[in-house]
Amino acid sequence: MVLACHNISKAFLEQVIVKSGSFHIEDREKAALIGVNGAGKTTVVKLLCGFYKPDSGTILIGGQDINNFRKKDLLKLYAAVFQDIYIPPFTAAENVSMQELKTTDRNRVEECLVKTGLWEQFCGQPTGIDTPMTKEITGGIVLSGGQQQKLLMARALYKDAPILILDEPTAALDPIAESRTYEQFHEIASDKTAVYISHRLASTRFCDKIAFLSNGKITEEGTHDELMQKGGAYSQMFALQSQYYQNKEVAAAYAEA
Repeated sequence: MVLACHNISKAFLEQVIVKSGSFHIEDREKAALIGVNGAGKTTVVKLLCGFYKPDSGTILIGGQDINNFRKKDLLKLYAAVFQDIYIPPFTAAENVSMQELKTTDRNRVEECLVKTGLWEQFCGQPTGIDTPMTKEITGGIVLSGGQQQKLLMARALYKDAPILILDEPTAALDPIAESRTYEQFHEIASDKTAVYISHRLASTRFCDKIAFLSNGKITEEGTHDELMQKGGAYSQMFALQSQYYQNKEVAAAYAEA
């Protein structure tokens, strides 16, 4: 599914968050939107998903203006994993399928949990994938932060939408766990168009293209190698962060901070 934005802009309370943003993502291409906190990344995601309407410009999905889609049809195109985690007190199966048990494909739930590395957590439980996701219910469990991220990945995989959006889903993880998680993301997104949003750069080496946002504008665009050779803001940010992925002692200290 091809995604394209042409000169989009969005302002809140007269503060412009996104300024004349333009980019193009081919079908099954992996793209990263990178920038510091407040650069406008999440606003771009919400524009893509139709949660906000741009003040100007055009967003195209598969060559069609986003405004021509019915809301329910638009939402079917996206599977999103956000940094704000909410696990409702339903069973594991219901949390993955986001459907009632009677309409949930249990074999598919198991397949998604296996692919995201979470199956063993439930196959060892007396009630398996019928385990409630809360300790308020007898026999229920609460997952760790990393496990919760995997559950959201399984949910996105179950939905099987053509476009995968990952909006800083690893912000709470240490750098090593973050890098491994992005490797899993990349694997499950192999046949999808994927957009990675982050201010940390563990995802960028896997991407076909990178757009660097600064103050609401895309200031650099290219592959990882191209942007490193350019020596601009992306290169500087990558050099600064790379120590956390190369130095185990620093990574351990970072994880404990």
